[in-house]
Amino acid sequence: MAFVLSLFAGRLIQLQGLDSKVLQAKAALQRVQPETLPARRGSITDVSGKQLAVTDDAREIYVDPADVTPAARDQIATTLALELNLRKEDIAAKLAKTTQRYIVVARNIDPPRANKIMSYQFKGVGTKATYRRSYPGDTLAGGLIGFVGFDGHGLSGIEQTYDKVLAGQDGKQSVEIGGDGQRIPMTRTSRQAPVPGRDVRLTIDRDIQYAAQEAIAKQVRASNARSGSVIVMDIKTGQIVAMANAPEVDLNDWQSAPETDWGNRAVSEVFEPGSTNKVITAAGAIESGAVTPETVFRVPDHITCADREISDAHPHVPEPLTFTGIIAESSNVGTIMAARQITDQRLYNMFRSFGFGAKSGAGVPGEEEGLLPAYQDWSGSQRCTIAYGQGISVTALQMASVYQTIANGGVRITPSIIAGTTDEHGRFVAAAAPKQTRVVSQTTADGIAGMLEAAVGHDGTGTAASIDGYRVAGKTGTAMRYDEKCKGYCGYTATFVGFTPADAPRLVALAVIQDPKNGHYGGEVAAPVFKDVMTFALKSRKIPPTGTKAPHVVLRAGG
Repeated sequence: MAFVLSLFAGRLIQLQGLDSKVLQAKAALQRVQPETLPARRGSITDVSGKQLAVTDDAREIYVDPADVTPAARDQIATTLALELNLRKEDIAAKLAKTTQRYIVVARNIDPPRANKIMSYQFKGVGTKATYRRSYPGDTLAGGLIGFVGFDGHGLSGIEQTYDKVLAGQDGKQSVEIGGDGQRIPMTRTSRQAPVPGRDVRLTIDRDIQYAAQEAIAKQVRASNARSGSVIVMDIKTGQIVAMANAPEVDLNDWQSAPETDWGNRAVSEVFEPGSTNKVITAAGAIESGAVTPETVFRVPDHITCADREISDAHPHVPEPLTFTGIIAESSNVGTIMAARQITDQRLYNMFRSFGFGAKSGAGVPGEEEGLLPAYQDWSGSQRCTIAYGQGISVTALQMASVYQTIANGGVRITPSIIAGTTDEHGRFVAAAAPKQTRVVSQTTADGIAGMLEAAVGHDGTGTAASIDGYRVAGKTGTAMRYDEKCKGYCGYTATFVGFTPADAPRLVALAVIQDPKNGHYGGEVAAPVFKDVMTFALKSRKIPPTGTKAPHVVLRAGG
C-alpha cells in the first residue's frame, strides 16, 4: 500500500508541480476557442446614392457530426434537406463524418429560416451569423460592378478592384468552451470589434443605366448579334453616366453565367472602329491647317494604296465633295485624300493625344489599351486604312472619350467611374477632379462638330440617330471584324457615337454592336440604339432643346 501511495504521490507532484504549466497551456488550448467576427461589407451605389450592391444579414448552417447520435441522423438529414432544398443524401454523408467537428451545410440563409431550423433543437446542428452580398438590380451594370466569392471578397469588377475599401477588417474574439460545446460562464473573453467596410459611389445613373441595358439588349436580339455595349458620358465632367453590355451577367446568380459574360465588354473588348475614327483624321488635317471643312476634293469611288485598291461603300462617279461632305457621307476615299495632306507622324500623334493606345485613366476594372502601331511600322496600305479606322483597335470607352473631347471644345477630360467613397465615419468624400488636356483648338473642334451634325442630317449616314427637337452631331461606323475563331475578318462591327445638343453639348453616347447578322451598317443597327438611349437620358436629365437651327453646310461644290 505504501508503494502504491508513493506512485500516486509522485504522479501528483509531476502533474501539479513539474508539468503544471504545460498542462495548463494544453487545457487552455482546448477550452479557448478563437472566432472571427466578419466585417460588414460596404455598399456600392449609383451617383444619387441608390444601392447597386448591398450586404444583408445571413446565417450559415453547420453540423457537428460527433455530437449527432446515429439514431438521429436520418431525421436531421430529412429535415435539413426539406428546409434548405438540398439533397438528403448529401447531408447524410456529412453527418457520417464523425471525426469532423464542423461541416458547413448551407450558406447565405435568411435569418428567419435559420431560426426555424434551430427551433427543432437538434443536437449537433448549429448556426453562425454571417453576411450575404446581394444586388437589387440583378443584371444592372453587372459587368461593371462584379461579384464576390464565398469568402466575401471581390472576384471581378468594382467588387474586386475596390475590395480593400469595401471589405473592411474582420474582428476577433476568443471564449472558453466546455466539453459540451457551451460557453463556460464567468470566464474571460477577449474581443476585437470588426471595422465595417466603406461605401463606393459610382458616377452611374441607375435609371439611364437601365434604359441603356434595355436598348442594347433589344437590338442585340433583333440583329442576331454576338454582343453589344453602350456608354453615356457627361461632356462637361467626363463622368460615365451609363456603361451597359449585352449579354449582362446576373450578379445574384453569377455561377450560372458563362465566364465570357462576367467581364465588362465596354472596356475589355477591342475592335476596329471604322468610320467613327474619321474624326481624328479630320482633327489632324484641320488642326495642321492643311484643310478646312470647306476644302473641296474631287473624290472617286476607289483609290490605290500601295498594293491595295480601296473603295467607298457604294460605287459612284467622281464628285466634288467638301471635307464636310466627305465626313457626312463617310467616304473612305475622301478621308484618305485628306489624310495624305499631313505626315504619318502628325496623324499618329493625334491618335495618341485623343487617348488611343493607352488606358483611358478612368480606373474601370478590366480595361484594355487597344492597339495603335507605331507610325514607323505602318505598311503602305495601312497608312490608308488607319485613316478610316481599320488597322487599329480601340475600346468603346476610348472612342466615347474622343467624341467627349470634340464636344467639349477640344478639351479631353479623363473619364471617371468613381464619384467618391465614404470615410471611416460614414461621410462622403468626393473623388479628385479628373485631368483636363487640350487636344485640339476650339476652332477645330467647332468645325468637326459642324461636320458631325451634317452626318446626322438628311444627306448623312446617321439619319436614324436624329431626335425630334434636338440638334444631334454624330458619326456612323461599319468595320470588318477580326475574329480569333476564323483567324481573319469575319462579320462586322457596327457603331454610332454622337452628342447633343450639338450647339451646347451635354451628353455623349456610343453604341457598338458586334457581329450583327440582320443588317450590319452602323447607321441601321447602332444609330437607333443611340437614339433610344439619348432620348431617355435627355428627359431624365431634363435637358431642353436649345431652340436653334443647324446652319447650312455645303457638302458638294456648288451645292
